[in-house]
Amino acid sequence: MGTGFASGEEQWRTRLGTLRQVVRQQVVARQLAVHLRDVPCRRVLDVGCGQGTQALLLARRGHHVVGLDSSAQLLSDFRRALEVEAPEVRERVSVLQADAGRLAELFASASFDAVLCHGVLMYFDDPRPLLTSIAQVTSPGGIVSLLVRNGDALAMRPGLLSDWAGVEQAFEGTAYLNRIGVRARADRLDDMTAALAERGMPLREWYGVRIFTDAAASDAALPEPEQLNRLLACEERAGRTDPYRRVGALLHLIATRRAGEAPAC
Repeated sequence: MGTGFASGEEQWRTRLGTLRQVVRQQVVARQLAVHLRDVPCRRVLDVGCGQGTQALLLARRGHHVVGLDSSAQLLSDFRRALEVEAPEVRERVSVLQADAGRLAELFASASFDAVLCHGVLMYFDDPRPLLTSIAQVTSPGGIVSLLVRNGDALAMRPGLLSDWAGVEQAFEGTAYLNRIGVRARADRLDDMTAALAERGMPLREWYGVRIFTDAAASDAALPEPEQLNRLLACEERAGRTDPYRRVGALLHLIATRRAGEAPAC
């Protein structure tokens, strides 16, 4: 993660398993599965993997995953989660503590068939250097999955919560105070599309995330399983459908590293 995340890390950890977090993780996983199939298995890098939610889901599906994060605490949580997984799943996962800004020195060019960077770019004042590094370590034909705060809909959450000062601020720029108390930055779809294209990663598809549940309380609990499944199905459908996806709190961007076929692992 960027250094800005550290001050809100404990708040993040206490809210894992709540409605907003589960919706985010589950919807992103479903969207990613459309582009990253189970066969053949792939070499995946999860930049800013945190507690390892997405990395574990991919490892269970047969992919080989490197989880990278700067937080010793979150990686400790990740390792504890790994301990209860089947041996074959554990063997597919490597965990590395390092800053995201060191990607280019940590890994050789074209090392991975897929690179995830979810909820990380908002903590960097300038996302472009990290995007360049992601392009360098992604193999030709590889998939890049980014999750960013939606700068085109930044006023939606404060508006739904009747925070009119927050709405006015959102109209003026892309900086905001997030729910874990950290100053962060949003990205606009057109700007991200252009930045990806400049680095040889044309946008393949994009989705909205957390359209209906973003204004839920930070500690909102999960509903009963049947109701949760219906909620997730609605969120997933809205996330791929205009005009709803345009007002999602988050944008999930899927890009491809140039043309060609990614090698299987």
